[in-house]
Amino acid sequence: MDESTLGWLPVLVACWMKKGCQKRIPTPGQQQWRHIFGAYNWATDEVVFQIAEKRNSDTFISFLDHLIEHHSGDRPLVLVLDNGSIHHSFASQAAFAVFEDHLIPMFLPKYCSQLNPIERFWKYLKATACANQLFADMDALVASAKKVLSSQNDADASFRFTFLKNFS
Repeated sequence: MDESTLGWLPVLVACWMKKGCQKRIPTPGQQQWRHIFGAYNWATDEVVFQIAEKRNSDTFISFLDHLIEHHSGDRPLVLVLDNGSIHHSFASQAAFAVFEDHLIPMFLPKYCSQLNPIERFWKYLKATACANQLFADMDALVASAKKVLSSQNDADASFRFTFLKNFS
């Protein structure tokens, strides 16, 4: 599980252009942000998510509660977490203690957040939902991200992010 930030300024990724023609992407005047809290389910490739205006311990704890509500299994969820400050705050540590029957936090080594599978999903999300375009407003950007997130949770969707899980 992790957080990612959507910014209203366009995300630019490599793309094809005719030789000598530079692709132009307009930008809005004032940057705005939304934060996505997400948990990637390795077994099903589904993502439980919540979008918030702020990224702090309170919204992180709210997402943990949201995650527990969506979990139907008997065993606790194992959360792979990086070492973000909101994951180690006193409030978050207290929440982990309260949720100890439902969640098991596993912290990655420092500076190794790339080992968290959801990091690759965030890259896919931004490339699919946000890249190389300007949205009319922040709500349109969030709607685009929600569309990709919803299709990720549809097993019949043609464009889903998946990991190759053949270990033989």
